[in-house]
Amino acid sequence: MMLKTIDFPKPTLVPVNGVNLEIFEAGRENRGNPIVLCHGWPEHAFSWRHQVPALVAAGYHVIVPNQRGYGNSSRPAEVTAYDIEHLSGDLVALLDHYGYDDAIFVGHDWGAMVVWGLTLLHPGRVNTVINLSLPYQERGERPWIEVMEQMLGGDFYFVHFNRQPGVADAVLEENTVRFLRNLYRKNVPLAAPEPGMMMINLATADEPLGEPVMSDGELAVFVASFETSGFTASINWYRNLDRNWHLLADVNPVIAHPALMIYGERDGIAKSESLAAFVPNVEVVTLDCGHWIQQEKPEETNRAILDWLDRQGGMRL
Repeated sequence: MMLKTIDFPKPTLVPVNGVNLEIFEAGRENRGNPIVLCHGWPEHAFSWRHQVPALVAAGYHVIVPNQRGYGNSSRPAEVTAYDIEHLSGDLVALLDHYGYDDAIFVGHDWGAMVVWGLTLLHPGRVNTVINLSLPYQERGERPWIEVMEQMLGGDFYFVHFNRQPGVADAVLEENTVRFLRNLYRKNVPLAAPEPGMMMINLATADEPLGEPVMSDGELAVFVASFETSGFTASINWYRNLDRNWHLLADVNPVIAHPALMIYGERDGIAKSESLAAFVPNVEVVTLDCGHWIQQEKPEETNRAILDWLDRQGGMRL
C-alpha cells in the first residue's frame, strides 16, 4: 500500500535462476532500451524511486529487482547461494526473461559490487555501467576479509559478519526500526569511529545523528520489508566476499565498457586511486552528499546519469 501511495510501480514475482525475484518495472512502452537498477544493503528496490520516473521519461525500460534475500524475493538458506555467481546469474536470467541480450546496469553500494562482478563474469550481457558509492574493488593477493581483518580489526562490520555469524543479524532484527532510522541519515557530523561494531552501535543508539534521508512514510517501506525478510539473507552477501575473491581468480580484471562512477564527497567509502587502471573508459562525478547518493541528491543524480547516457549515444531504439 505504501509503495502505491508514493507512486512506485507495482511488483511482480519473476522466476529466474532457481529463485523468484520481486521486480518493479516501468516504461514498458520503451521496450528495447533496458536499464536495470540494483540496490545495495540494507536497501530495497524502492531506493530508486526518484530515478524511475526520470528514466522512463527519458525513454528507458526500467527494471528494478529486489535482489535475492530482499523484500519478497526468494531467501535461500545456504550462505553460498549469495555468491557473485548466483547474484550475477540472477541478473543474466532477468535479461533472458525480458528477451534482452544486454542492458545498462546501475548499482549502488552492494548493488555496485554486483554490477562490477556481473560485468567481469558476463561482459557480453552488459551494455554500459553506472555505479554509485562503491568503486571497482581490486582483487589483491589475499582474500578481502582476511585483508580487512588485518587492517581494520575484528569489529569492522564486514569482518564481524563473517567471523561471528548470527550475532549482528539478531541485534538488527530486534531493533529494525531504530537501526534503519539511525542508518538513513545525511549531514552527519564528522567524528572519530566509535569502538565496537558500527552496525550494532547504530541499531542500539538512542538518538540518530544528522538529518533523515527520507520521510517517515518512505522509511516505513524499508522497515516493513526487513520486518518480513529479516537481515540474515542480505548479510549473507558479505559472507561470500572471500568466496567471490576465489571465484574471480581467473577472470580478466579489466572492464573495458563505458562506465560512470558517482561518488558522494562525504561518503565513508573511500574513492579508488586505481579505478582508471581497471576501468579505463570511466568518467567520474562527485556529488556533495554522503552514502545514500541517489536518495540524498535525486535531481543531481538523475542529471549526472542522463547527461552521461546521452553522451554515450543514449537510446538504442
